[in-house]
Amino acid sequence: MYHAIIRGKLRGIFARLNVQDYRTVLEGFAPDFEHAFYGAHALGGVRHSLAATQLWYARLPRVLPDLHFTVKHIVVSGWPWHTQAVVEWQDTGVCLDGHRFNNQGIHCITIRWGKVSAVRIYCDTQVLADCLTRNAAQGLGEAALPPILD
Repeated sequence: MYHAIIRGKLRGIFARLNVQDYRTVLEGFAPDFEHAFYGAHALGGVRHSLAATQLWYARLPRVLPDLHFTVKHIVVSGWPWHTQAVVEWQDTGVCLDGHRFNNQGIHCITIRWGKVSAVRIYCDTQVLADCLTRNAAQGLGEAALPPILD
C-alpha cells in the first residue's frame, strides 16, 4: 500500500510539472537534500539549497517553455525511512525555432519520512543541449547560461 501511495504522489508531481507548478515540487524537499541534473548546460549542476533549487525550477519553464512529461513507469522500493523511487519518463516540446524535440530519461529519487532527500535526473543530454542551443540562437540568452549551483 505504501508503495502505491508514493507512486501516486510521484505521478501527481509530474502532472504539476506539466502545468509549471513548481511550488508543489519544492515543498516536498527535506531540509538537507541534493538536486542533481547531469550535463554541462543551463539546467546542469548539483544544488543543495532551497534557494538555488528554486532558481533552477524558475529557469526550467523559461528555457524550455513547451516542456511536457509523460510518465512511463514508476518503481518504488524500501520503507518510509528510506524509500527509493525511479520514474521513467518521456518529454516532448517545441523549441523556439519550431523544432520538435523528444527526450527520455529517469529521475532517481530518495525519500525519507515523506520528504525528498535526493533527486538525480538523467536524460539524453545531447537532445537537451541541442534544444537549449536552438533557444539561445532565437534570443533566449538564459538557455546559454552556466548551471545554477550553490
